[in-house]
Amino acid sequence: MEDETSLATRAAWLHFAAGFTQAEVAARLNVQSTKAHRLIARANREGLIRVFVDGDVAGCVALEQAICERYGLGFCEVAPDLGDEPLPLKALGVMGARYLRAVLERGEHKVIGVGHGRTLAAAIEHLPRTPANGTRFVSLLGGVTRKFAANPFDVIHRIAERTGAEAYVMPVPLLVNTAEDKAVLVAQPGIRDVLALSLEASLLMIGIGTVDRNASLVSSGMIEPSEIAKVKALGAVGEALGVFFDVNGQPIETDLTARTLSFNFTDGRRRRTVALAGGHGKAGAIDAVLRSGSVSGLITDERTALEITQIAPGQGTQVKTKTAKSDRKMSRV
Repeated sequence: MEDETSLATRAAWLHFAAGFTQAEVAARLNVQSTKAHRLIARANREGLIRVFVDGDVAGCVALEQAICERYGLGFCEVAPDLGDEPLPLKALGVMGARYLRAVLERGEHKVIGVGHGRTLAAAIEHLPRTPANGTRFVSLLGGVTRKFAANPFDVIHRIAERTGAEAYVMPVPLLVNTAEDKAVLVAQPGIRDVLALSLEASLLMIGIGTVDRNASLVSSGMIEPSEIAKVKALGAVGEALGVFFDVNGQPIETDLTARTLSFNFTDGRRRRTVALAGGHGKAGAIDAVLRSGSVSGLITDERTALEITQIAPGQGTQVKTKTAKSDRKMSRV
């Protein structure tokens, strides 16, 4: 006798993959029609069903092209508007999961570096169980809060569960008390090894945050509200991996910089860096980070993409990055 979860999975497979009606599913499993309905509903409720839709949405494609041209990106993917404002986690999660699954199936990256945040966590939640094919994952920034509590938006453990991959966490806060404390921590063998592995990553998947009291860094306990207020007063409008950017895409040096434990993705090294970000109030932050020239790809939602294209050019010179042909071929992946 199969347990209920296994039976629900079988029912979902017969209904969605094989195209059986619920009555046919019931007959095939030798259960009543009402139970077949409950099994399929349970499979959906417990996240056993993941939907990927191939094909282009004309309006989204036009936005993708406009954003690629505006920022010199290798690719951009725009998820259709689902009306799930203010934070379109479902749309971004499905699109982000689709992208990561395709990357793992191709097996072209031996090491993938990941940030954390609500949108990245949503992508992993929508990721079907997918073999890692030898790919290893490494966290790109400190994964615990200032009080050493677990980060609610950490993704590295979820990735390990979904893919069975080796996944390396950075078990330190994003911000430490002093620069001296940071020097002591990065000299520790385990942390030093994680930082060294992050340098081997040929793909980075990161989030983009705002600079306000509702920012993910604040809500997750990584940064105090008073600290984010000081950074905003210095002209910061966007953040990625603990680096703050002004409207022209220039990194801003703050008193937090020397105390931040994260991977430096703005070092100019040639790697594919994909940002997964969107939602109400995010357009300005995304614009700032993309102007830095440190990001080669963007996955966002339709409303945010439209807002991004409507932002007036900043005063600074927009940086164009040279991207490999392989990046451009991925625009429809």
